[in-house]
Amino acid sequence: MYNDYDGVQHDYTRKQGLVWQQIFLPDMAPAEWADREVLWNAVEEAEKTKDSRLAREFVVALPVELGRDEWIALLTDFIQANFVAEGMCADVCIHDTDGHNPHAHIMLTVRPLAENGKWQNKTEKEYLCVRGGEERGFTAAEFKSAQAEGWEKQYQYKVGRKKVYMTPTAAEAQGLGRVSKYPKSTKYGRQNPITARWNSEEQLVLWRAAWADAVNLCLEHTGHEERVDHRSHAERGLDEQPTIHEGVIARALEKKGIISDRLELNRQIKADNALLRELKSLVKKLMDAVKNTVPAIAEAMETVRQKMIVFKYQLLHIGAGKRQITDTLHAVQPDIKRYEDIVKQLKTKIKERRVLLEEKKNTPAIQVFRHRELAQKIAALTEDIEELKSEKALLLNQFNCADDHDIGEVKQHIASMESSLRILNQQEKKYTAELDAALAQYTELQQQATDMDAMELDTARHAIRPGKERETAQRLQAAHGKKFDSTMLTQSRKNVAEMLDEPAEPVSIHQKLRKISVNRGSHICKKERDLDR
Repeated sequence: MYNDYDGVQHDYTRKQGLVWQQIFLPDMAPAEWADREVLWNAVEEAEKTKDSRLAREFVVALPVELGRDEWIALLTDFIQANFVAEGMCADVCIHDTDGHNPHAHIMLTVRPLAENGKWQNKTEKEYLCVRGGEERGFTAAEFKSAQAEGWEKQYQYKVGRKKVYMTPTAAEAQGLGRVSKYPKSTKYGRQNPITARWNSEEQLVLWRAAWADAVNLCLEHTGHEERVDHRSHAERGLDEQPTIHEGVIARALEKKGIISDRLELNRQIKADNALLRELKSLVKKLMDAVKNTVPAIAEAMETVRQKMIVFKYQLLHIGAGKRQITDTLHAVQPDIKRYEDIVKQLKTKIKERRVLLEEKKNTPAIQVFRHRELAQKIAALTEDIEELKSEKALLLNQFNCADDHDIGEVKQHIASMESSLRILNQQEKKYTAELDAALAQYTELQQQATDMDAMELDTARHAIRPGKERETAQRLQAAHGKKFDSTMLTQSRKNVAEMLDEPAEPVSIHQKLRKISVNRGSHICKKERDLDR
């Protein structure tokens, strides 16, 4: 594609994974815009400022359950109904580089089109007019009728040494001369109402909902049970932690064998969510099936107990991750702040020295004392600058950075760590709430068991506990892989035992009876012998 704006020929012929591409035009658009080079050069030509917005891009995920023809039909219907019908031109292409992430890029024009096929203005000049002390904005078309109602534009006039905005009527009464021919106006003008709607957050939500509806309708028509939802986890009332955006850079690092913080965090979030779903499903089934029988209550209590151990393990695991990140931040952030202070001081002192050098150069030689004073100040500044440069070099070396650009990457890494810390804080709150809910379930089961034989219930619980603990260990090993810590699991068991006011290690019925026999005599010892037999 040749770009008329800068005279550059852009070559996309080596782009991989292109499945399909198409231009969609509204009826009022010129037919030649069906050529994307002509279309986007027309967009460039319409924009006059160097920071103009040229396009709006949507990136939509395509269901892997559908095929190429179904993707095309889905996109065509969605684009025609939501964008082209609104007067936008759409340039769409489907990408599928690895067969696992099919998606479409939809590039849309941002200026509305008039019926004659010409671009409308994004904004219109808005003049700030006054009448009786009230100020209001009017466009050029609106001002014609507003002027008849007594509204006046404001211009700059010079009052003494100041420039003041006032109406021509007020200025003529004081005999003031106009400083500028341009009337007072708002900074950005009046936004085109169509453009304003397209740019609104409300419209974005509507477009996202429309895409979800279109995808689900297509999945339903093709006989698939899968569905998508455009809403956030919070809006849907889900407890699961959402994953973060990974990006191509993080994935490229992983392909090179470098572990990416973002991908590692997502792997942990996915494992945590899977574990949470499994535990919730298991406990729900048990709570639904619980009857007032000892085996059922014992099974439910031990399941909830192991669930609490898992949640406590997750909290300990999250706490360890938070401490590691916090320690790193506490170690690095002061040095980064010192580096930034040094950079600011260097700029200030170098600028100050430059000013003094210029003043010394322009000071007549006859002013010996002034020359000497300036020379002393310059020498002191030079010494300070060299010391600051030395300290800056030491800090760069400490960060293994060659220059200021590398420091920028360090700052990005720190920002990523701070983002990870915020996510861990959210997870910590979630698991704390889950642990509290599990404790409430356990308390409820204890109340159900008040009328049961305590010894029989205890015996039943201790009989199934070893198997439950093996399942818990296996579940956590599967979730955390090589990062599984058996010491942390032991600590989790101790913490849960303290919460439930139970001994950390299982105590057999015989051990309990022996303990009682010390206080109550041989009658219990006889019961113990009978039990042994």
